[in-house]
Amino acid sequence: MRNIIFFLPFFVISFSWAADWPTYQHDYSRSGVAGESLLTPFNEKWVHKSKHEPRPAWRGEAKWDGYNKVYDMKSRQVFDYAYHTVIANGLLYFGSSADDKIYCLDAASGKERWVFFTEGPVRLAPTIADGRVFVGSDDGNAYCLDAVTGKLIWKSRLGPKDYRIPGNGRIISRWPLRTGIVVIDDLAYCAAGMFPAEGIFISAIDVRNGKIQWQQKQGDLPAQGYLLASHTRLYVPAGRNNPVVLNRSDGKRVRVVKGQGGTYALLTGDSLVFGPGKTGTLGFVEPNKSDQLASFKGNHMIVTSEMSYLQGDTHLSALDRSRYLDLARKRSSLQSRQKGLSEKLKKLKPTSNSERKILQKQLTELGQAIDRVTAEMGQCFPWKVNCDQPLSMILAGKTLITGGHNSIAAFDASRGEKLWSGKADGDVFGLAAANGRLYVSTNRGIIHCFEAKRLIK
Repeated sequence: MRNIIFFLPFFVISFSWAADWPTYQHDYSRSGVAGESLLTPFNEKWVHKSKHEPRPAWRGEAKWDGYNKVYDMKSRQVFDYAYHTVIANGLLYFGSSADDKIYCLDAASGKERWVFFTEGPVRLAPTIADGRVFVGSDDGNAYCLDAVTGKLIWKSRLGPKDYRIPGNGRIISRWPLRTGIVVIDDLAYCAAGMFPAEGIFISAIDVRNGKIQWQQKQGDLPAQGYLLASHTRLYVPAGRNNPVVLNRSDGKRVRVVKGQGGTYALLTGDSLVFGPGKTGTLGFVEPNKSDQLASFKGNHMIVTSEMSYLQGDTHLSALDRSRYLDLARKRSSLQSRQKGLSEKLKKLKPTSNSERKILQKQLTELGQAIDRVTAEMGQCFPWKVNCDQPLSMILAGKTLITGGHNSIAAFDASRGEKLWSGKADGDVFGLAAANGRLYVSTNRGIIHCFEAKRLIK
């Protein structure tokens, strides 16, 4: 069996990758949970300064939505605001949206090992599996490279032809690859395409030779943001739109979930958390459902067996997620009954006064019950603390690490106590932890490497 990482509600299934960080947010559930504990304080060991800052595909959301009266809108497409790093076997890798290259550095020293050129911006982090680098480019190709030498093993075009167009001030494929690549067993999963009318091609590629094993075309939603995978499903973020759920075996669509859109997503089993929508809200969708069961005010979430953690614009909080969701299910059931009674009340004849009074009483009691459950849901937060870092978050053991504007911080996950803070050159959109080190990526093309005081595996 090849290297596989999934994140389930209570544990990580991992073969040989525990201390590495071989894909974006550590695993294909995009959990952001490291396979080791890092203890503070952190000391800066090296800094890598790219010649060019990242050039994001999308420069941010509109400031307001006049039709829906939504102001201070969140950007829903921030997947390429920094050079996100992945780390495996003592080497660090990242792609550049500015100079179209894939870089390999020594993870301990920051010294450059090799560089590989593609023909378009590389917007999402590579995936490392079986001694190979898998990465996609805006040139429309998926690449497989030798992880040690950078030598090309194969490349595979996902779109129907090699057709180039102007895009983001560059020349790119009409079908750029902006989903990252998920590698499980002998298949590499990815998708290409930006304009639904031109076709979006979701593909499974044989990792041995680059040949496409199956491909599904969709014409209604784009594919932008890191793919996620469970044991049976693929989850495809769709930019500002809502994610698409597919069968992993053949790529056939299962459903499109409902929500406010966004490229940020994580899995707990086959439950999906995604957002941030227009207002910084994360939606929670249960397995085999399309509607949201609950929503959480925040930008990012970390899920563990004991607790979940929410990162907002100004606060960091712990959430008893299991209790919260039980209450959310109870509230949803009450709201469904409330809706049914309201519809029944509307249809009553004017002469049905006695029945009207009964329904009105029942609706009042249901409203009070909903208020009580909502109040209980508000008590599912063991702690909440001020946090000036709203842009990124990971967990290493019992240490929560957050990234913000020119700063990073570490918090005790059990109490919320701030343990350490440090400076970074730019806005910290990327964090990774591997082999006793913390890697910090900013929107200025800077990668900081910090070494932990002590490491517990």
